[in-house]
Amino acid sequence: MKLAVGDTAPEFTLETLDGTVTLSRALEESERGVIVYFYPKALTPGCTTEACDFRDSENSLRGAGYTVIGISADPVAKLQKFVDKNALNFPLASDPDRSVHEAYGAYGEKMSFGRKVVGTIRSTFVVGKDGKILQAQYGVRASGHVARLRRELGID
Repeated sequence: MKLAVGDTAPEFTLETLDGTVTLSRALEESERGVIVYFYPKALTPGCTTEACDFRDSENSLRGAGYTVIGISADPVAKLQKFVDKNALNFPLASDPDRSVHEAYGAYGEKMSFGRKVVGTIRSTFVVGKDGKILQAQYGVRASGHVARLRRELGID
């Protein structure tokens, strides 16, 4: 099931390098909302490109009132390596059973190198302060995605 604009974003509680993160707490602490993005696998080329784009945009996104949370099925130990290697400056959360992926519709059948596979669907959601989905983007490209998201949110 895919989420659409206006749907209530599913709550989650996931482990990060700094303890747990919940959507509700992140929304309370943000000024305008939370950007939740799902990526297939830490330390791979596409996921590194996307994470580094979010890293490089973190100051402007935060300045515009948004908090970024990246989610993958990777264990926290692998997330630590990903953060250290790329100096990532936002929380990465571990969803090993992919239950949050599934709640957001970010896990399922997709095309990979011309064949159908089951896995993480690279997806990004903008959740407003009221917990409603403001943007739901499925099957995004790793490269250029964050720049497009910034344009759509009106962030320089």
